[in-house]
Amino acid sequence: MPARHDIAAETELWDAYASSVFKGDVEPGFRWTQYAGHGPGAELLGDVRSVLEIGCGTGRALAYLARRGVVARGVDLSPVMVEKATVKWAGTGAEFACAEVLEYLGGHEESYDAVYSVFGAAWFTDPGRLLPLVRRRLNPGGVFVFSQPLAIPGAYGPQGMYKGGFAGKAMFVYRYSYRPAVWERLLTRAGFAMAEARVLEAPEPGYVGTLLVRAGT
Repeated sequence: MPARHDIAAETELWDAYASSVFKGDVEPGFRWTQYAGHGPGAELLGDVRSVLEIGCGTGRALAYLARRGVVARGVDLSPVMVEKATVKWAGTGAEFACAEVLEYLGGHEESYDAVYSVFGAAWFTDPGRLLPLVRRRLNPGGVFVFSQPLAIPGAYGPQGMYKGGFAGKAMFVYRYSYRPAVWERLLTRAGFAMAEARVLEAPEPGYVGTLLVRAGT
C-alpha cells in the first residue's frame, strides 16, 4: 500500500520544526552530512549558475551559494520556515517559495543546472513521483545531488516517523530509505544517464553514516 501523505498535517509538523531549529545566529554554510567539518561541500554540484534546493529548511546553503553569484532558489513546505528564511537572507539574493515539492516541480517551467536536497524533500517524498519531475527541471548536463541518513538495515521503502513524542498529537511524516544500489536503479529508470550512491562513514566509529547520491543528465 502506498504511503498516504497528509500535506496539511505535514505542514503543521514542519512549521513546529521550523520554530525550534531556526536560530537567529544561523550563518551561511554548505555541507552534505550531519557532522560539522565532515565530508565534501558544494563542489559536488559542479560549476553551476542556477540551483534549486528542495526542502530548503533554514536556507543557509542557498545563502552560501547566492553569495557566490549563483542564482539560488529554494522551496519548502513550511510557511514559517520560508518566512524566516526570506527575512534572514534578504540581502543575499536567495529566493524562497512555499509549496509542496511535487506541485512546485510539476507546475513551474524553470530549469536549473542543479537540484539538490540536504536531508530535505528527497528523503520525505515518494521517489517514484519525485525523480522524474526533478529530471525534467534540469538543464542539459545538470545534476541532482541529495543526502540523508543511511537506511536502517532491513528497513527499506516508505516508513512512518512520529514527531513530537508518542503521547501527544499524532504528528507524523513518511521518509523513504533504500540501499545505495536501489537508489541508483530508481534514478536511471527516471531518465538519468548516470547515478552514483555512496556511503560516507561518520567521523566517529559506530555513529550514523550519510548516504550521498549524485545523478546526472
